[in-house]
Amino acid sequence: MEGISLEELQLAARNHGMPLEALRYPVTPVGLHYLLIHYDVPYVDADTWSLTVRGKRELTLGLDDLKQRPRAEATVTMECAGNGRARLDPRPVSQPWLLEAVGTACWAGTPLRPLLEEAGVGESAVEVLFTGLDRGVEGEIEQQYQRSLSVEEALRDDLLLAYEMNGGPLPPQHGFPLRLVVPGWYGMTSVKWLSEIETIEQPFDGYQQAQGYRLRQTEDEEGTPVQRIVPRSLFVPPGIPEFFTRERVAEPGKHVIQGRAWSGLAPITSVEFSTDGGSTWAPAELEPQEERWAWRGWRFRWQAEPGSYVLCSRARDEDGNEQPVEPPWNLGGYSNNAVQAVSVTVS
Repeated sequence: MEGISLEELQLAARNHGMPLEALRYPVTPVGLHYLLIHYDVPYVDADTWSLTVRGKRELTLGLDDLKQRPRAEATVTMECAGNGRARLDPRPVSQPWLLEAVGTACWAGTPLRPLLEEAGVGESAVEVLFTGLDRGVEGEIEQQYQRSLSVEEALRDDLLLAYEMNGGPLPPQHGFPLRLVVPGWYGMTSVKWLSEIETIEQPFDGYQQAQGYRLRQTEDEEGTPVQRIVPRSLFVPPGIPEFFTRERVAEPGKHVIQGRAWSGLAPITSVEFSTDGGSTWAPAELEPQEERWAWRGWRFRWQAEPGSYVLCSRARDEDGNEQPVEPPWNLGGYSNNAVQAVSVTVS
């Protein structure tokens, strides 16, 4: 595999993943939640900022107006669509995520649906377009970050216009003063620094929809859009790490392996654990599912004897979707939910 380029290192320095030891927290502390910023973090003055909503009629709302509307909260696991990209061979060149591009936050704001209904969704509307204030160049196209959802998806009751994160104001890097939160979908859908919401009568063909975030094997393919999060489980590596390689060393005896599992397709129903690189599997203990769109905790009790091990976990959801042992390759490095594998020396 080619080495990480300076351009990729530049991206990695701006964006960060969640340390795996933070899986111990049911709700990820704000500073440990993964972060991906396509362009620059825009500076926004909340006193002059407003959201424009265009449907049959046009609405303009300031932050105080939104806070006076009905309030809702939701604990949601959010994952970057490129999580696991750097583990593919050949490695797609982009933000070099390993496994940690995920986090779970308690978002608070106002539901999207009533606002759309107030603006009016016309019979000819097919999608709802969301525009952020962040602006840049991608695919040689100058653009504001934009994504759309079908009208049906946008009218789900659980979509949120969030202005709070974990009990405090939305931080600048997470979309202050307002962002969209779409439970169950990869993070690129939850547009940050929202400025406009508009119903449209043709499918959106902007870069982030028509060219970016599509599953394809070659540049010539149209591909299929990346949408919902496929099942994944991660666990806190046991023992202690070597500083540079992060290789693990653990003592013999009982280890309680703690992890989390999630899926945007259906609720998690089982997690299995392997100590031999996936040759054999044993069931893990699932914790109760607290909220539908938050990850589900699990534990595995491992009696470790001296030797070398490769620890893995895999999740399965209610619809039978399961993590593969080998990663599925695609040009953009999206939706790689291959099992986590951690080498551990017990001595």
